[in-house]
Amino acid sequence: MYAQPAAPAPRAATTVTRLREMKSRGEKIVSVTAYDAGFGAQADAAGIDMVLVGDSLGMVVQGHPSTLPVTVDQIVYHSACVARGVRQALLVTDLPFMSYRDVPTALASSARVIAEGGAAVVKLEGAGWALEVIRALSERDVAVCAHLGLTPQSVHKLGGYRVQGREAAAAEQLKADALAVEQAGADLLVLECVPSALAAEITGSLRIPTIGIGAGPDCDGQVLVLHDLLGITPGRPPRFAKNFLAGCDSVAAALTAYADAVRSGAFPGPEHGF
Repeated sequence: MYAQPAAPAPRAATTVTRLREMKSRGEKIVSVTAYDAGFGAQADAAGIDMVLVGDSLGMVVQGHPSTLPVTVDQIVYHSACVARGVRQALLVTDLPFMSYRDVPTALASSARVIAEGGAAVVKLEGAGWALEVIRALSERDVAVCAHLGLTPQSVHKLGGYRVQGREAAAAEQLKADALAVEQAGADLLVLECVPSALAAEITGSLRIPTIGIGAGPDCDGQVLVLHDLLGITPGRPPRFAKNFLAGCDSVAAALTAYADAVRSGAFPGPEHGF
């Protein structure tokens, strides 16, 4: 009698602890943004480790020129949608602009993002005054992903979407901020548009995993905005992006190609960094 082949064992759900173990073993972490259940399920099926519901939805979904108009209600809605499609990947959700401006506001926003939006981790930008917020969340057992370098919510203060940390003083400040967010209790750190050598130095100095976007190949993992990865972002794509749908016949194949490229070290290449 013909025997049905055994179904492959489902992979274990990704947790913050598992990401830290991956860092210690030198295994690359693969992350991508998603904004609805369908793409969340596609990312999960492709073996993506971490799905980010980014406030980038303000630009790539809503058509705004920045992330600033995104509200807590909107991020909770999209996070809840993605959560319905994700099974194994770690779900990380952004706290929108001014939704963590002080500790009480941050606690209220995080409670909604987790309880209503299904997130496992909340992400916020900056150090400095934000350290108090990170510390307060961590003390209340909320997992936190910090974000340094180019912080899109600070676009007007930064004077545009520019690489951060090129000058010596700025590089030293970024290194100090990275250590500070770790000490405050952050579990992960996104580094965006940071010179590759600086990102490598920061990564080597931290116990927590770093996830790069335009930060070179030596971060512990990589994240791309879904629309950039699929080549459907209007206008000129960011330097750090690559269209993985080119040459593939489906979204699933593009996501798998991206994951394979990150894990093998083929992406990002020198042309994607600064």
